[in-house]
Amino acid sequence: MEKLKKKIEAEGTCLGTDLIKVDAFLNHQIDPVLMEQIATTFYEQVKDLPITKIVTIESGGIAPAYALATKLRVPLLFMKKSEPNTMEDPLYTQVFSYTKQKAYTLCVERKYLSPHDKILFLDDFLANGEAFKGAERLILEAGGEIVGVAALIEKVFQAGHTYIVDKHYPLFSLAPIQQIENGKIQWADSLIF
Repeated sequence: MEKLKKKIEAEGTCLGTDLIKVDAFLNHQIDPVLMEQIATTFYEQVKDLPITKIVTIESGGIAPAYALATKLRVPLLFMKKSEPNTMEDPLYTQVFSYTKQKAYTLCVERKYLSPHDKILFLDDFLANGEAFKGAERLILEAGGEIVGVAALIEKVFQAGHTYIVDKHYPLFSLAPIQQIENGKIQWADSLIF
């Protein structure tokens, strides 16, 4: 998606060869017009999948997942990164965050996932795939089925891409990055599998 790529180039910051800071418009401050455009692009890619629910992880995936959920007219479920004491019957797993360099507990109320759910997982970034693997464990433990994986920004050079493709999940990526070198992003071809 060219608009997202241009926004990343104009307002994002490359930190080394593997981190990108996009908090100006995506995961701290939100650009609602861009979220609407992202949702429209994803909608065209996934509208024929049998999606009954979108799942994301707090907090960077919530805005684009919400925008897409409104277009698909399906519920949005976001998994939490810590277990609140109000959860009655949580499913949880440990996930390592590469960005924060620490593990956290990913959790969700069991009653919000069921064996009838056909899930599109959507997140702001796909890198090493640890966040997705954690969500996958919880979705499968509840008996749900993952019918697609969507990422706004994908670092193709990290392990998450291969993991998802090897599992035969349809993968939709709007801004796939081949590599980051000298503070510049080299874009990969658009990735839809």
